[in-house]
Amino acid sequence: MPLTPGSQLGVFTITGPIGVGGMGEVYQATDTNLKRQVAIKVLPASVAGDADRLARFQREAQVLAALNHPHIAAIYGLEKTPDGTALVMELVEGEDLSRRIARGAIPVEEALPLARQIAEALEAAHEQGIIHRDLKPATIKVRVDGTVKVLDFGLAIAVDAPGGVSASTSGSLTTATMTQAGMILGTAAYMAPEQARGQTVDKRADIWAFGAVLFEMLTGQRAIPGEDLADTLAAVVRAEPNWTLLPPGVPPALVTYVKRCLHKDPKQRIPDIAAMRLALDGAFDTAASSVGGPALPARATPVAWMAALAVAVLGLSALAFVHFREPPPVLPTEQAVMHTLLPMPDAARPNVNFLSLSPDGR
Repeated sequence: MPLTPGSQLGVFTITGPIGVGGMGEVYQATDTNLKRQVAIKVLPASVAGDADRLARFQREAQVLAALNHPHIAAIYGLEKTPDGTALVMELVEGEDLSRRIARGAIPVEEALPLARQIAEALEAAHEQGIIHRDLKPATIKVRVDGTVKVLDFGLAIAVDAPGGVSASTSGSLTTATMTQAGMILGTAAYMAPEQARGQTVDKRADIWAFGAVLFEMLTGQRAIPGEDLADTLAAVVRAEPNWTLLPPGVPPALVTYVKRCLHKDPKQRIPDIAAMRLALDGAFDTAASSVGGPALPARATPVAWMAALAVAVLGLSALAFVHFREPPPVLPTEQAVMHTLLPMPDAARPNVNFLSLSPDGR
């Protein structure tokens, strides 16, 4: 359903194109009822009659309707007209992250706040049992004020915890289905290995993609490069990122977490994006953390143990010295009741003068 500036779609007047991709065509439009600017997403004309693509399109609307988060582009409605079906969404001004990265690596102090917002968006989706499956710089927009919006949930799918993709959803992740119509479900450079193999996926596939995006933000280069689709998919399964590209300003604990985001084995990957959000906050900077679990204290060296012991001994010695130099506290006489056994003289009538009280009554 090609749209041109000035064309009408229900109550929406098209003002111009925003972007075109395999999953849809996006246009800017004016809502003539509410007098606001919106984004209109329609299926490309080549697949507009495909029942599976139309079902996926409507599922995207349902997924977005279930998500209400400041870092996820909101949906306003699903518009059905004789010409086709369109998603009416929040118009997000700004450039997508891929354009920002094209200008070079993003400084650490700028990249980490952006990454934290992406993590928050994924966390909100995962809490609703939804995985994105196509997170990449091109599906992340950054407004002028630095606010991040995650877009394009066209491949998002509900999962049944902990078994991965729900069997009730349409669209298998088998390799045969992925390659039909000359496309794959996802973008190769940001696919988790299990996703590239056509295996069952869960939220850990999004965590892999997040790690790949963060790596690219910090280095200006893809974590898993490749010359073409086949080369990239092979690299995703077998190759390791060049970790030496990470800038020295990245906290060591955060480097550890990025590495665990991009672990080939999903069982060894960070299990929850909330852990990555905490790492971005610096929660583990002072500890040698155990990924996927609570942070562990750093292992002390023998020299550190000896120094700590010496400080403790000196402290106790000083405390004892001060304590034993202090005079005993003087108690009020009415409370200082004392009992003592004294040997009496042998004389029949004892001399009471042999006994006297001390001046302080003790």
